[in-house]
Amino acid sequence: MSMPLNSNSPQIADRILQLRSQLPPEVELVAVSKFHPLEAVKDAYSAGQRLFGESRVLELAEKAAQMPPDCIWHFIGHVQTNKLRRLLPAVNMIESVDSERLLRLISAEALRINRPVKVLLQVHVAAEETKTGFSPLELLECARACKDLPAVQICGVMGMASNTDNLDRINADFEAIAEVGRKLREIIPRATELSMGMSGDWPQAVAHGATLVRIGTDIFGLRN
Repeated sequence: MSMPLNSNSPQIADRILQLRSQLPPEVELVAVSKFHPLEAVKDAYSAGQRLFGESRVLELAEKAAQMPPDCIWHFIGHVQTNKLRRLLPAVNMIESVDSERLLRLISAEALRINRPVKVLLQVHVAAEETKTGFSPLELLECARACKDLPAVQICGVMGMASNTDNLDRINADFEAIAEVGRKLREIIPRATELSMGMSGDWPQAVAHGATLVRIGTDIFGLRN
């Protein structure tokens, strides 16, 4: 269960250490710092955290400019194409690529600025219509069409489970995402990343093969 904290709480470091002790060594922790102040990000950095997730381009760019250069920044929100030029110089990976058009635009911009970028293809399996992403079939079709695009590396799949307390549904969603990941690796063998699981459901995601978990509330507390 999520533990509400104040965003400037000294417990940030304790929560990061506790999460790391629970995560298998092959699973990376993405500290989702979106909507939290820079001071909270600095607290996490002081605890050894280097990988952060943001969902707004300007917020990511501003934080990245004020944090040490060894920070790794993942963009996890909906990508507005008119902000790609601001995003690409600051980001290490875009986890939320949800259309072939967007992927091709990312490739063109990354090539223009000579800064290759890693991406994950976002798949939609959850019950909520508000969640974005490819259908499983669309994702695999996009991978086949775009596997050789310049300046982008398709590294795997990102997805979310349904927002429900029904563990059977959550487990089924994560298994569906993992299956898409397995099929993607048949097309792009290096695409081994599987980003799924958040504060409320990361243990189930890890059980289904997650390599990245995106955790915000359990580190930084409730958003402002």
